[in-house]
Amino acid sequence: MENLPAIFTDLAVILIAAGVITVVFKWLKQPLVLGYILAGFFIGPYFKWFPGVTDAANIHVWSDIGIVFLMFGLGLEFSLKKLKKVGATGAITALTELAIMFLIGSSVGKMLGFSSMECTFLGCMLSISSTSIIIKSFDDLRLKQQKFTSTVTAVLVVEDIIAVLLLVVLSTVSVSRSFDGGALAGQMVKLAFFLVAWFVFGIYLIPTFLRWMRRYMSEETLLILAVGLCFGMVVLAAQAGFSTALGAFVMGAILAETIEVDVIHRLVMPLKNLFGAVFFVSVGMLVNPEVLVDYIVPILVIALTIILFKSIAATAGVLLSGRPLKTAIQSGFCFCQIGEFSFIIAGLGLSFKVIDPNLYPIIVSVSILTTFVTPYMIKGALPFYNWLNPKLPAKAKQYLDHYSNNASSDADHEAGIRSFVKKQLTNIILYGIILAAIALLSGTLLRPLLDGIFAEAGIPQIWSRLIGMAATLLLMSPFLWAVAVKNVSKQRIKEMFSTYRFSQAVVIPILVLRYFVALFFVGMVVGSYVNLAVGFLMVIALMVLIVVLFSRKANGFYAQIEERFLDNLNSRQAQNSFRIPAGMENEFYMERLCMSPYSPLAGKTLAENDLRDRYGANVVTIERGDQIIDLPGRDEILMPSDVLTVIGTEEQVSAIRGDVEREADVLIHDHSDHAIHMYRYRVESGGPLCGLPVGTSVLATQHHVMVIAIERAGEKIVNPRRNTIFLHNDLLWLVSPEEMTVEGFERKMVKI
Repeated sequence: MENLPAIFTDLAVILIAAGVITVVFKWLKQPLVLGYILAGFFIGPYFKWFPGVTDAANIHVWSDIGIVFLMFGLGLEFSLKKLKKVGATGAITALTELAIMFLIGSSVGKMLGFSSMECTFLGCMLSISSTSIIIKSFDDLRLKQQKFTSTVTAVLVVEDIIAVLLLVVLSTVSVSRSFDGGALAGQMVKLAFFLVAWFVFGIYLIPTFLRWMRRYMSEETLLILAVGLCFGMVVLAAQAGFSTALGAFVMGAILAETIEVDVIHRLVMPLKNLFGAVFFVSVGMLVNPEVLVDYIVPILVIALTIILFKSIAATAGVLLSGRPLKTAIQSGFCFCQIGEFSFIIAGLGLSFKVIDPNLYPIIVSVSILTTFVTPYMIKGALPFYNWLNPKLPAKAKQYLDHYSNNASSDADHEAGIRSFVKKQLTNIILYGIILAAIALLSGTLLRPLLDGIFAEAGIPQIWSRLIGMAATLLLMSPFLWAVAVKNVSKQRIKEMFSTYRFSQAVVIPILVLRYFVALFFVGMVVGSYVNLAVGFLMVIALMVLIVVLFSRKANGFYAQIEERFLDNLNSRQAQNSFRIPAGMENEFYMERLCMSPYSPLAGKTLAENDLRDRYGANVVTIERGDQIIDLPGRDEILMPSDVLTVIGTEEQVSAIRGDVEREADVLIHDHSDHAIHMYRYRVESGGPLCGLPVGTSVLATQHHVMVIAIERAGEKIVNPRRNTIFLHNDLLWLVSPEEMTVEGFERKMVKI
């Protein structure tokens, strides 16, 4: 018999163990992620009483795929506009938490007798929370759409970006035993460059491609394409030197801006659940009881430090960013664990041999303990707030409310010269990154390709270089125009010169900088292809720039690109019947919800549901198949699978979401005790049915009986029409949910 690969046996063991134990946890009403970890412990190498995994390397590969799908699903639920809205909160909270936990973690390491390098690594490991564990806990506790989760998501994204930078810093420190600020700055510039380039090109190209292919799309092809794009971005991120998790999140965030995102999210969820389970089971397999016993004191000290101080640090960061106390506590209590990035940091220290090998199993054990605590901390945040809030002094609550209102106020808008500078610098950075990306792609892909083709054809290399240079400059031309000319109004500049004192000292250098950036990229491309003298290079650059500045075609081409980009960026929001004005975005929240068959609102009219009085929210649009019902009337019935556009505050929309998207308490219902009875009946001349049509017989009009067939002269009439006449000697086949006890039929009715 052919040998079965070990991966089949291992997956069988993993999934069966996870399935059985998570059923128990579901019965106990505990978070499923804890069940996955416990299942991993039972089938791990340190528990000998159950069948274990034989090939751990393959399982680690599958768990890495699980991280990819978890981050991809997170990106699909994300929005660039939401990130912009809570981006400051995410940055302030993450940096505050990082600073506090690094100092506390390093101090705890010193107290436990660790070396200076180990203390540095420990501080970094304690600073980064686990995105996958928090998101999975949100799924299990059904908290994904709560108001505070958007704040948590923003912090997690910033933390993941910081973790990438920490890997660079720690690598430099491990090699040189000193801090290299230049390497950190270079990595930050590199990360910003790739993120902007990926988002700009992704949002321009991918929604456009999906729009062209929409009529040919099925669920199967859309799933394959979405997963393919996810892993394609994972490969690009890895080749650029970043984590695969970051690449998966970026592609999810790009697809989140398309109108296909709802379908993609529904199709990807089973894959996310499957591979996510494998990941958490693989984490549980790392639990070593001997390490727990030998290093119980450091494990408990570090775990308690994380649970207590990390939650306090995150809460302080959210408060510092201007969020209310309730949101700060609910958000801060989510950050009470460490996870996958901490494992990576520990592995980095081991690879450079700058930390003790025992530190790795300690960190794994701490991660397991804090993972177990995470769901309970999230569930306990609101009760803790309800206990704490009445006990706070009135002055403290007044100060917190005043600080929160001032921080979130929109009254302090930048105006005048500051607004001009901000817009100009944003313009230079954005289009400068796009130009750098084009130049990079041209130098690494186009130039070698053209050189090879012309070399095989025996054509001098100068022609391949000239063609490549011309093609690159042509592609860059609309963006060169955007860098040099876009948002430069002569009338506006004159007004600034006459209104603001010393504005010339700011405006003129910025305008010069724009022209210099455009000249620089032209010169860089020309120099990389033909390598001419600097003087000749600048002359060509200046000539090309002049042509670009006065080219109407280039201006028109750029306008088309910008229009398409903005259409793609706003395509998801354009599905709504209207947009909330910018000045009211803080008061109103609008979301599309899909009506569940298990919803208590389904099958009732809007008047019967009384959504405005019950929830404070309004339904402004109902999408039913290809039909769109704007401003539905009170008599409109809500049907399963209807897509409702609901408007209200975030709290009101969250409240109605729980009833609209209600999940079944029991997935599979057993209807074996419900039976339909079948009978045979022979029609006789003069009987109660003879000569009557099927639709007007007493069976149809008075009794709950259906005629499914008539046997007549050796032939069967299946599902006879309503006007079919019952004839003498017809044999009827009948079904009824009740026992036939109708007078005149009992003796002739034969039950099958």
